[in-house]
Amino acid sequence: MTNLRDDAVYMGRSVGKDETAQYLPLKWGNRHGLVAGATGTGKTVTLQNLAEGFSDAGVPVFLADVKGDLSGICQPSEMQDFLTKRAETIGFSDEYKARAYPAVFWDLFGEQGHPVRTTVSEMGPLLLARILELNDTQEGVLNIAFRVADEQGLLLLDLKDLRALLTTLHEQRSEISATYGNVSPQSIASIQRNLLRLEDQGAEKFFGEPALILTDFMKTDMDGRGHINILAADKLMQSPRLYATFLLWLLSELFEDLPEAGDADKPKLVFFFDEAHLLFDDAPKALLEKVEQVVRLIRSKGVGVFFITQNPADVPDSILGQLGNRVQHALRAFTPKQQKAIRQAAETYRENPEFDVADVITELGVGEALVSTLEGKGQPSIVQRTLIRPPSSKLGPASASAKEMQMKASGFSAKYDVTQDRESAYEVLQARAKKAAEQAEKAQEAAENAKPKRSSNRQSVGEAAVKSVVRAMSSSLGRTIAREVMRGIMGSLKR
Repeated sequence: MTNLRDDAVYMGRSVGKDETAQYLPLKWGNRHGLVAGATGTGKTVTLQNLAEGFSDAGVPVFLADVKGDLSGICQPSEMQDFLTKRAETIGFSDEYKARAYPAVFWDLFGEQGHPVRTTVSEMGPLLLARILELNDTQEGVLNIAFRVADEQGLLLLDLKDLRALLTTLHEQRSEISATYGNVSPQSIASIQRNLLRLEDQGAEKFFGEPALILTDFMKTDMDGRGHINILAADKLMQSPRLYATFLLWLLSELFEDLPEAGDADKPKLVFFFDEAHLLFDDAPKALLEKVEQVVRLIRSKGVGVFFITQNPADVPDSILGQLGNRVQHALRAFTPKQQKAIRQAAETYRENPEFDVADVITELGVGEALVSTLEGKGQPSIVQRTLIRPPSSKLGPASASAKEMQMKASGFSAKYDVTQDRESAYEVLQARAKKAAEQAEKAQEAAENAKPKRSSNRQSVGEAAVKSVVRAMSSSLGRTIAREVMRGIMGSLKR
């Protein structure tokens, strides 16, 4: 019989001479972790178990459901034979009960959960440049755009706000370039094209209001169990840069908003990032440094981060060294490169004299894993070959009716499901352009009334210049500098 602990998440039972229960102590939950293994070896079940354990301890969880098979956590386990047999094998049958967990469903596209939104301003130029895949020059122009918006008090809430601002930047580029540096039409055009591509991927639904309040991820139910926030990421995975940047934005916002937590008995919130390699693939050095900084420092805010990926080599060494809690499922070694990766993975564990880690990694069956967690004063435990416990919630996707019930019970529908569109940069710049056009028309009428009558209907040079400016101001958004041109023309007509 397994004696469950209140201060730890139960992982399973070790295999070998000393069959002991394996735990992840809650006090070290903010020291981050890694769940690795080849496809089909049991990573998703391990993730589900960890989420259940943290929830039972009153710790809210956020996880990305990449394959669409984690939503079943809101329904009780169907107690299939292979699950009950595993529970019996590890001495867990007395405690093993079918349970549903308090789940909240989210979706960047608003289709399979409550919409997740942020504003363009909150995302900031660095992360936005990552999504748009801008080069250094284009990123510099984007930074100038954000600076101009700040100085002019323009709210950048959604993508149409940013488009309007870039149009104004293009029209006023001579004046702006003299102040902030070169703003080329080519760079602006490139940013606009990439924005269009981002919109085609559905990102326009991510930017806007009401923006997500991150503390809404940090709720508990009436029984004190932490909410398990599930982000529908199956469609989002088709836009890997949006997925990766969204996850980094979440961590960055939490780091900035949460107070220091110090040494606590358990984390405030735990994140599980599936397909973690997407966060690092082709990432520029500046962004990798940002990820490393956030991961290193956010634990002081009481937030734990677990990366789920196929191979530990997917995670940069600078970040891998910060992941104190490890669960390694089986890896396959068919090529020299894969064999080398297994040896490297084995070297990251505290050795167990009973077996060779590198050999065991290739021998593990489905539902088995090598487990090493932090213990004592924060040192890694000796790695143990472990039979992972079965989850208490349903394996696989939830039924449509169960998800609908959870959506209604969350209480977030009224808060997030309806889009808001208050006055922001787009509306302000549109109003400026309209006002400028009206002033130009009045100036043209005044010029026509003041000029002497002539018999010819042929347009004078002055009239042509005035009409040209009027047309430009009427058709271009925010061309405020044309006012000075108009004043010059009017002055020449009076002389």
